[in-house]
Amino acid sequence: MAIFDYAPAPESRAILNLKPSYGLFINGSFSDGADTFKSISPASEEVLAEVALAGEADVDRAVTAARTAFEKVWGPMPGAERAKYLYRIARIIAERSRELAVLESLDNGKPIRESRDVDIPLVAAHFFYYAGWADKLSYAGYGTKPLGVAGQIIPWNFPLLMLAWKIAPALAAGNTVVLKPAETTPLTALLFAEICQQAELPPGVVNIITGAGPTGVALVNHPGVDKIAFTGSTEVGRLIAKSVAGTGKRLTLELGGKAANIVFDDAAIDQAVEGIVNGIFFNQGHVCCAGSRLLVQESVADEVLTSLKRRMATLRMGDPLDKNTDIGAINSAEQLGRIRELTDVGDAEGAERWSAPCELPAKGFWFAPTIFTGVSQAHRIAREEIFGPVLSVLTFRTPAEAVEKANNTPYGLSAGIWTEKGSRILQIADQLRAGVVWANTFNKFDPTSPFGGYKESGYGREGGRHGLEAYLAH
Repeated sequence: MAIFDYAPAPESRAILNLKPSYGLFINGSFSDGADTFKSISPASEEVLAEVALAGEADVDRAVTAARTAFEKVWGPMPGAERAKYLYRIARIIAERSRELAVLESLDNGKPIRESRDVDIPLVAAHFFYYAGWADKLSYAGYGTKPLGVAGQIIPWNFPLLMLAWKIAPALAAGNTVVLKPAETTPLTALLFAEICQQAELPPGVVNIITGAGPTGVALVNHPGVDKIAFTGSTEVGRLIAKSVAGTGKRLTLELGGKAANIVFDDAAIDQAVEGIVNGIFFNQGHVCCAGSRLLVQESVADEVLTSLKRRMATLRMGDPLDKNTDIGAINSAEQLGRIRELTDVGDAEGAERWSAPCELPAKGFWFAPTIFTGVSQAHRIAREEIFGPVLSVLTFRTPAEAVEKANNTPYGLSAGIWTEKGSRILQIADQLRAGVVWANTFNKFDPTSPFGGYKESGYGREGGRHGLEAYLAH
């Protein structure tokens, strides 16, 4: 029997005009920062660009520009006029989608087919969706008065999508924005700044300041900011909550997760396996709502695991710009170190490791898709967020046990249920303490649907009508 393989199908970088250096985007134009840092490709460790690092004075300039734009231009502007700018931004994103997808995969390490087919279309969809809300705020139920200046801090796993989740509703509600992208993935945010210029967005409405932790701290603590929106780790979320306590600033937090993906004995096994793979290996597991805990009913556990390992053996790892790639690069050396540390703990605690057979590239940051069996609820790999392509497998006998194990976590962001019974889906979903519950699917997002969590996964909702609430004074 002949064995076939995929020929390389690399996406060209020619469409991308990658500049050697990028400044801070403040008041409608680019300027130097207090210092610079390098943004590298995690797949090759190639330096992509030098990026300005914002100091406290730069943060103050950005907040001042946002305040002026809010008071003089954007806040008083009728919603229908704001909508025109949002529609214009959405259309430009759609027109430049290939360019954005290539840059996202280069800077982040995710496969081009994910950035091309998932991330960028959702980015445009969020701007289209919230453009429609801009002149209909009175129907949303949260009032029509904007808060003022929103300080927004986003992570590195979905750089442009998280930007859209935050900027689109803020602008639709009449707020202005100072956004800080993650230090390892600033480039698509800076390309978005160019899109704001192309859309002729009034200066100061959107400001993008790049930097590391201290830049974010300066933004959170700035007295001119009325609202903070943060997506990232639970640890940093706690620090931000303490910082803004008593200041009167509004706060929304979308933090970590340790989602349970529950497979019952009547589930369509092949469909469930695809959902398991998508749930934990999509974007290299760099997903806060990843299905990182597989709870499978004992009677079908062997069948599910056999099918899962067979499917994992077909996953292709390599160049993120190759259209055949399933698993891209880990975003940074630091994140790779954490994944290795926690998987070593899994070994030490007695769990059984199995990794998909694949050759890791010589350069860059890579980790093979991995599952652990023989995992108990006491294992650290079942309790802590690994944020990588690592799945912990646990079993259950009864639906009540599945719910108890699924809820036995400090997090509460998402969950998945696999069964052919609609009544069981509704019964189990009602008992799961998770902000989003998927049924016979996983990792499906839509701009009309709210997203957010409970407990240590944060509070507040992004997306849908509910996403406007955090940006309106009601």
